[in-house]
Amino acid sequence: MATDTRSPVARVRGLGSAKEGVQHWWVQRLTALALVPLSIWFAAGVVALAGASHAEAAAWIGHPLNATLMILTLGLTFHHGQLGVQVIVEDYVHAEGAKLALLILVKLLALALAVAGALAVLRLMIGSAA
Repeated sequence: MATDTRSPVARVRGLGSAKEGVQHWWVQRLTALALVPLSIWFAAGVVALAGASHAEAAAWIGHPLNATLMILTLGLTFHHGQLGVQVIVEDYVHAEGAKLALLILVKLLALALAVAGALAVLRLMIGSAA
């Protein structure tokens, strides 16, 4: 026989865990883990390009491997940041309408910035191949 550990009010309202917290926690940790080698790669690339011309930097980003890693870095960075801001909004914004609006805004902004960054990288890749 299972014991119900919810409060009496929660039992009456039928409220309980949404079962989403663990997945959010894992995704945040996995994106952080994936960003470690990508950040090291990016920092090494920036150091290697110190003093390089715009054309040399564009050619470096335009290389297929570097372009792929850059798009991964951008996507994971914006997703990881969005997850972090989501936690802050959920914890500190108490008005449900404002919370929902902010969560939608943060998700759309992260998506728009990631897509814009990926398009810029693809433009450099296609431009350097031509």
